[in-house]
Parts: sequence; structure tokens; C-alpha cells
Amino acid sequence: MQQDPDVIARPPEALIGDLNPQQAEAVQYRGPALLIGAGAGSGKTRVLTRRIAWILTQFGAWPSQVLAITFTNKAAAEMRERLESLIGPVASRMWVSTFHSACVRILRRDGERIGLKSGFTIYDTADCERLIKLIANDFNFDVKRYTPRSILARISDYKNNLTSAREMLAQYAPDFKPGQRGYRVGRIGNPEELYAVVYAEYQHRLAAANAVDFDDLIVRTVELLRACPDVAEYYHRKFRYILVDEYQDTNHAQYVLIRELAGVDAGGHADMGAVGAGRVGPAWITVVGDSDQSIYAFRGADIRNIQDFEQDFPNAKTIMLEQNYRSTQTILGAANAVIAHNEGRKPKRLWTAAGAGEQITAYAADTAQLEAHWIAAQIKRLHTDDGVRYSDIAVMYRANAQSRSLEEGLIQARVPYQLIGGTKFYERREVKDALAYLQAIVNPADDINMRRILNVPKRGLGARAESQVTLHAQQIGGTFWDGVAHADQIEGMTARTLNPLMRFAQMMQELREFAQEHDAKPSQIVAEVLERSGLLEELKKSQDPQDQSRVENLSQLQSVAAEYEQNTPDATLAGFLETTALVADSDQLPDESQDSGKVTLMTLHTAKGLEYPIVFLTGMEQGTFPHARAMEDTSELSEERRLAYVGITRAKRHLFVTRAAVRAQWGRSAEMMPSQFLDEIPADLIDWKRKEAGMERMRSGWRANASHDFGAHGGWNDDEFDAPSSFGGSSYGSRSSYGSGSSYGSRSTYGSGVRGSAAHAGKVTTRRAPVRQPAQPASSLKTDNHLRIEDFAVGDKVTHDKFGLGTVVDAQDKGRNSVITVDFGSSGVKRLMLRVAPIEKL
Repeated sequence: MQQDPDVIARPPEALIGDLNPQQAEAVQYRGPALLIGAGAGSGKTRVLTRRIAWILTQFGAWPSQVLAITFTNKAAAEMRERLESLIGPVASRMWVSTFHSACVRILRRDGERIGLKSGFTIYDTADCERLIKLIANDFNFDVKRYTPRSILARISDYKNNLTSAREMLAQYAPDFKPGQRGYRVGRIGNPEELYAVVYAEYQHRLAAANAVDFDDLIVRTVELLRACPDVAEYYHRKFRYILVDEYQDTNHAQYVLIRELAGVDAGGHADMGAVGAGRVGPAWITVVGDSDQSIYAFRGADIRNIQDFEQDFPNAKTIMLEQNYRSTQTILGAANAVIAHNEGRKPKRLWTAAGAGEQITAYAADTAQLEAHWIAAQIKRLHTDDGVRYSDIAVMYRANAQSRSLEEGLIQARVPYQLIGGTKFYERREVKDALAYLQAIVNPADDINMRRILNVPKRGLGARAESQVTLHAQQIGGTFWDGVAHADQIEGMTARTLNPLMRFAQMMQELREFAQEHDAKPSQIVAEVLERSGLLEELKKSQDPQDQSRVENLSQLQSVAAEYEQNTPDATLAGFLETTALVADSDQLPDESQDSGKVTLMTLHTAKGLEYPIVFLTGMEQGTFPHARAMEDTSELSEERRLAYVGITRAKRHLFVTRAAVRAQWGRSAEMMPSQFLDEIPADLIDWKRKEAGMERMRSGWRANASHDFGAHGGWNDDEFDAPSSFGGSSYGSRSSYGSGSSYGSRSTYGSGVRGSAAHAGKVTTRRAPVRQPAQPASSLKTDNHLRIEDFAVGDKVTHDKFGLGTVVDAQDKGRNSVITVDFGSSGVKRLMLRVAPIEKL
């Protein structure tokens, strides 16, 4: 049995000696298909890395024959580090990556076989939305009714199910040809026809720009493997062992990708005399996952992939990991009890040798504000009296809209916190502008980024110049860059427009030449772009304090490029752009080993994979959690229950669950019933500090015809606290110095953006500002609608009483007089003082 000499050959006992029997069985299993049903906290990463080491040392596989897939770059880095400690530096050369990163490598190598040049651009969500808006302008359909985000969600669904644009056109709009001019989508009455046409045009323009979106990375790789048998055969022989983590979160396209890479349906016969998978036949597949933690259906995840694994892969073996190494038995008992109410699941019961631990602490508050105040008081007590670090505490909620009252409670209690869900680094406007220059240098056919930078910074090339170049490019059948490069051929263009256009073309050509000469030094290219483009100079000249922080962000971008150079032996500009494009929300989460000195606030979807000694699970009410849309849908309710299971099992030592009897919804106060998940937790596991809210106890008293002395039934203040009088009043929610510019209430750049989070919380309804006298300066008004500048980021959607739907294009933090700039389309671009503007954030 030949082995790679670079692999550290560890004896079997070193790999399985400290594992429990089920873990050891999973590591050693010899067979074509293995499902490891890994319960929360059961040590799945350890098992997966030990199995890879076992495959290399005991089955005689070479590192290049192993493909290990995870769902985040952070998880891939952790797996690679663990492998290095087991098998040595050779682990750094192995294919241990996310689905998307693996697909990028495959497409860079062989994508030209299906018309995708190796320098293709990867569009992020903002780029894709911009492309949809351009299509909407050309096809004249209502973007208020069919928003770019909703259209992209539909297109993503098509791609996740491997439904092509050609199939959609054949079914709904057979007369449309992508690239066709003058086609009036407005005449279409059936939304499916509109989606089909936009989908086809969207794909056509992506191809013309030599670009792909995130879903395309999977879809185009499947297309490549199916269309090119020789390419498929190459990867069948290359990858003899495929291991996939978090298998319950895979969608249909990823499921098909795994089968194509493994050659499961290729009809090959296994090498029966081989010690392991051998050199021919289907690859051996190991998947690790937990159907009870499948919580991403809204992203296209298909729980059937893991539920039907044994049917999809004949002779598959299933090994369940049920011993938990994270939580107390009390916490696990609650999780087991809740998830047991889901039907059709494979039985699994988590247990631990760590002991029962503390009871779950529960509290029923009168309002969401009082719920937040009680939580803040408990956190303060834990920190002050029990010595618990703030960074060991997490507050979790079902939807982003719940964070506001929680933040206000922590601010009043002067508890430092970080909110996971702020604007992410690579989505900041100045960073996007710089990256757009770099993308346009690498891929001149990228119309979206080329159009973005045409007049950034301002160089006298506005909408008219852009439309002239676009029209000329269409006439000559070229890209937007072709239109720019041949601007001198555009009829009717004035010298006032032509001169800056030619200067822009010359600058881009010189930057491209500089990039080719310094391709191995992306940090130098970044520096040159920032200097030559004028991006840095414009910000440095600005008197706006916010622009100074933007300068710092651009400096950070250059530092990121330098760090990439140091860590990547064969660094290139294209490679650097690839790493920035593939950064996911979860990759930016804080390192749990670091003491940030702050409590963490996040949605439950973001919390997946994390753990904290103390967890507060908030908003446990019907309609909040479980979500209102799950009330009449069994499958939705099952997913909500899995989300509750995930939330409960994030806690290591002590779990708190809270609810509010009244919560504001759509601008009105609504009475909330306790969540059914609370009823599903055994009563002996919960210590209720207050089981009924004040109004609920009053009603109980009336129903029981109790004593007129209300205090005899617990009164208003038993187990209560001194709530500040400002709660619920006009002074509540005003921002003190905490939460703005200090460590209190800082908004982290870590995030749960549109792709990685539960950003489906609905619109945030605000009070309207009263009618103002025209002559009165806005800054002198005392009116305050309690909107906060931190809640608004470039790209957010808002509605205005007068101007209608708009997109935030700038936000300036000026304290009480903060201003946002909103593009209202036909109504123009407006600067609005935030605290008095009659707007609602969507």
C-alpha cells in the first residue's frame, strides 16, 4: 500500500483512541457510502478530520484524491488546521473548501469548454440587483411590483432546481430571444412569463459580461460535467473520496453536483480488490449532517437529501452520534423534547456525561421593552455577581426586527454589545467602488462594474454619457468597455463628454498594463488604483467625518490584499478578487476564543454552528417564534421547530427563555400567546421567574373570581424589577453616548446579509413625522420618529409618504441631525433628515 511520503503516518490508536465507540466506528468505516448523523455538539468536525486522516494512512489514499466540502470558509480553515496537526503541512494543498470555492477552481480550469473564460467575474448580490435594474429599464416593467430582490430570489430557485432559462422560455415565452431589443414585457399578464423573460435576459447578459452569480458556480459546474464526459472522467479519477459536511443544508443542485463528481451514475464498476475506493468506479462518499438542524429551506436547502440518503446511495451505512460534549443534560432534555414533536424524523436522543446542570430560566414580560430590560438586568447580574464575561453571553432572536428593543434595553443598562448584522466590509460603498475598478481591470467585459466606475469619482460622465456609450456598444455589438474605447466614433458626442471619456479609457488601459506587470502583488495594484482613480484623493479632501472612516476602510482593503499575498504562494489579482467574492456572512463572525468584552446579539439562523456558555432565547411567542407564516403550514412549523432546537443547543451551561405578552407589530400593539415550543419543554426543566404577564394574571384573577386584593395573586411586582419610567414613553429609545462611537452598542461588521441570514423579518413600521411649517428649519424641530442612522445602509429600501419607494444611496451620521440620501426614481434624489422624515424602512 503506497502512501504519500509527506503524510505523517499515525498509528490507528492515535486516531481513534480518544473517541467514543460511535465516533470510532464512523472514522474506520470501509464502504462506498456513509451517513454520519451528527447531533448538535457531538464532535462531528473531529470525526470528519480523523476519517480523512484514516483514509490517507489506513486506506493508502493520496491527499490529492480527497475532496472535503464544508459550507463556510471559516469551517474549511478550521478543518484544514486540524488536518495539519494530524497529517502535516500537506493538508494545506488538499481540496478542503466550500462548494463554491471548489467549483471556482474547476471552472477556472475547464470553464472555457462551456464558454466561460477563466477570468470570469463573480457577481455579488448588489451587482446582480444592478443588472436586474438595467434589464427592468430596457424592458419597461414595474420594479415596485417586481423588485430586483424578488426576481433574483425566483431565479435562484430556478437554478437551485437546475431549471434552465431555456426551459422556462419554452414553457412561458417561446417567442422571446435573449438579447432581443424592443421586447415589451409590460404586455405580459402572467408573472411566470415575466420571470422567464428576465431570467433568460439576465443569463444572456451575464454570459456577455463573462460573469457568473453565486448560484451559477454550482449550476455551471454541473453543466460542465454533464456536457464534457472527458472532464467528468478526469474528476472521477481524481477524487476517490468525497466528504461533505452539513449535508442537511444542501440544495438539489449541490446534491446533483456531488453525484456527478463521484461518478455515481456513470455506470462504472468498483475495483473489488482495492483496499479502499481504488482507482476506478464511483468515489466513496461520506456525508455528515443532522436533519434536526436543517433550517435553511428559504435558501433552497432540501431536507430530503439527508432523509433519503440511504435510498439514493444503495448499501449506505448510517452511524448516529448522540453523545453531546457541549451542553448540560437539562438543555439537551429540552432540545430532545421539542424536536420530538416533528414527524418523519430519524430517532435521535442527545445525552451527555456532564450532568444535569442548572434549570432553564424563563420569564414572561408585559412588553417587548420590559422583556429587554429584564434580559439586560440579568446580564448585568451575571457579569457583576457571577463574574461571567460579557463575551460568553449571546442574545438570540427569530427576526432582525426584534433587535431594536433588545439594543435599547442593553444601552440603558450600559451593557456593551455587538450586533451581528451590520453593513459588511465588502458591501461598503467605497470598498465596492475600489473592487469594481479591480474587476473591470481583470475582466473588461464586465459591464456592471465598468458602468459603476464610469463616473466614480465624479468626472463629468453622467447618465447621458453612460446611455450614449451603451447605445454605441449595442450598435457595434460589443461590451460597454468597447463603447468607451471607441468613444471617438460616437456621433453627436460633444467634446465636453468625449474628453473625460477618453481620459477614463486611457487611465483604465494604463491600470490594466500596470496590473499585468504586478499581477503577483495585488496590494500594489490596489494602491495604484486608489491613487490613479482619484477615489482616495476625493475622500481625503472631504470635510465629512464619515469620509475619514471610508479612507480607513480603503486602507484596510490594501492590508487585506497584502495579507493575501503573504498567505498565498501563487498570488494573483484574480485570485485576490476571488477570495473577496467568496467571503460569506458566517466567515465574518467573531472568534469564540477571543474576549470581545461585549454581549453578542444575532438571529437564530446566524447562530448555527456557534456556542456560548449563556444563551438568551427571546421572543418565545406564537407568531414571533414560531413565525406567523408557520401557523398553518406543517412543513414550515417543522422548520421553525428545528430552528428552536438549534437555538436551545447553542447554550453550554445556562439557557434563558423569555417572551412578551404584548409586542408591536406593523405599528400596532398586539397581544401575544406563549410559544407552543415553551409548552413542549418538560415543566421540571424550567424555573419560571414569572410565568404570566401582568394582564394575563389579572385575567386569571377575574376568571377565578379571586380576591379584590390583586396582590394576593402575585401582585404586579413579585419577581419584578424596577423598570424605568421612560419605557414605552416618548423618551425611551433615545440614543445616549452609549452605542454611538464607544464600545457600548457598537455595530459589528460581521453579518447576516441577504445570502447568509434570516433577513425576512418584514418591514419596520415607524411613526410618521407631523406636518411641518415650510419656513421652519428641520434641525430646530423637536419631532423624533425614533429612527436611527445605524439601521440604514446603502441599498436599503424605504417608502416615503410623498415620494414613494426609494433606495438609500448615502447615510451620514450627524447625531440628532443625521441625514440619509434616497433615490426615489422619477421623483429624484432627496436628502432627508432622518428623525423627521415620514419614511418606513422595508
